[in-house]
Amino acid sequence: MDIPLDDITEKTSSSLIEEKKKKTSDPEFISCLLQPPAADSDPTYIGTRRLLLYKKIISGIDRRKDWKSNGKGYVAYRNWICRPRNWESLHIPSGPSTPGQSGRWVPTPSPLSILLEVDSWGGSSRDLRSGNLGRRTSFSSSLSDSDRTIIRKVEPAYSFVGMHCIFDHSKASVTVLKFGNMSSDLLAYGASDGSLTVCSVSQPPSIVKHLSGHSKDVTDFDFSSNNQYIASTSMDKTVRIWELSGGNCIRIIYGVSPQLCIRFHPVNNNFLSVGNGNREINVINFSTGRIIKKAMFESEVTAMDHDHTGQLIFCGDAQGCIYSVLMDSHTGALSRSHRQRSSLKQKSPTTTVQYRTFSLLARGPVLLTCTQDGSLSFFSVALEIQGYLTLRCSLKLAPRVHSIRATFCPLLSLEKGEFIVAGSEDSNVYFYDLTRPKHTCVNKLQGHGSPVIGIAWNHGENFLVSSDSEGTVIVWKRAKTS
Repeated sequence: MDIPLDDITEKTSSSLIEEKKKKTSDPEFISCLLQPPAADSDPTYIGTRRLLLYKKIISGIDRRKDWKSNGKGYVAYRNWICRPRNWESLHIPSGPSTPGQSGRWVPTPSPLSILLEVDSWGGSSRDLRSGNLGRRTSFSSSLSDSDRTIIRKVEPAYSFVGMHCIFDHSKASVTVLKFGNMSSDLLAYGASDGSLTVCSVSQPPSIVKHLSGHSKDVTDFDFSSNNQYIASTSMDKTVRIWELSGGNCIRIIYGVSPQLCIRFHPVNNNFLSVGNGNREINVINFSTGRIIKKAMFESEVTAMDHDHTGQLIFCGDAQGCIYSVLMDSHTGALSRSHRQRSSLKQKSPTTTVQYRTFSLLARGPVLLTCTQDGSLSFFSVALEIQGYLTLRCSLKLAPRVHSIRATFCPLLSLEKGEFIVAGSEDSNVYFYDLTRPKHTCVNKLQGHGSPVIGIAWNHGENFLVSSDSEGTVIVWKRAKTS
């Protein structure tokens, strides 16, 4: 059947007119157009503001509405295709709360409500105690072992076959651990006695090097891109550069305050970015050991990460604020771009800042942050607006005494959701799915005898490693998936 060209042209022009009306009907955009420039204002201010408003980030609700299948949203359709055969007869009880929760009671959902449950980032969700609607909720439900078996039929979670190996040579708390870049075998961990240990987790697991030199807690370290060097920071106010083949410290950089976090530049490995207790990020020339650039902040810089281009640094401070910082990959020059303030009255130090290039839920780059009071936050990152952060959801866990870290789970698939793994004061490793407003905790690993502090995945995604406050490091072997 032929469609007249005039009809197509008429429909196309009408759709363009509607789209144009939609864009120009934004009251904020119109008010900006009508705003007269002040006498002492920057002449480019109005134009810049118009551009930013024109490219305003689409809200999370609109993004989720774009994903439709059979008249249902993303989460509902995903749960529907993963439903068990006897889902109509399932009766799924509510699970107990995870340690340190506020004690919210979740009424028993029906199988149909679970399969057709639709959630939206930043959208309205129900407060289970009062029945009122709010703008955002803190997910805090968990599952017992019997409940988790049923839920997994609806949505599979991470599963493990057991412990691959255990390193228990450290007599002090293991504060930070990390696998080498693009490595499934090379593992290093730092302890509160100032020691750094480099291991191999392949069969048979073994300790490769002991790196001794720091006199106080190792706060952070990072591998160079080729895994030939490790740069570490410590409470002893020094940054040390280690050459792994010989196990030697080839350079010591002294500071005036505790050095708290460090990263190699992902593109130019001659740059080291170091956050310290003097409210600074220093850019250090790896070859000379000299500080070439610095940027000041309101509080101690406790955690950081680079984006994949090396043009942005995301960092968190001791007050729970998150910053986007522009970095010149050639000169190392720094300039602050955006700040995300903590909404909590009681400020808590940031323990984790982790960037990932893509998320199916945010449809772009994302940032995970964790603070010592147990707040996990999940942001979408607008790279075209200099790293502007938009909070998509938050998760309130139990407050912590230790600086416990969290990390993204590496697997990304429509069938399995968006997983976060974190340590806990109750000696367990917990897995959380951010796509589920109910029963957010989907799995846990038990094996440690003290609070779990550090957590990391290897490049092959088959090993998860965790460390505790008594110095035990456990490498967990993940079950094979189809």
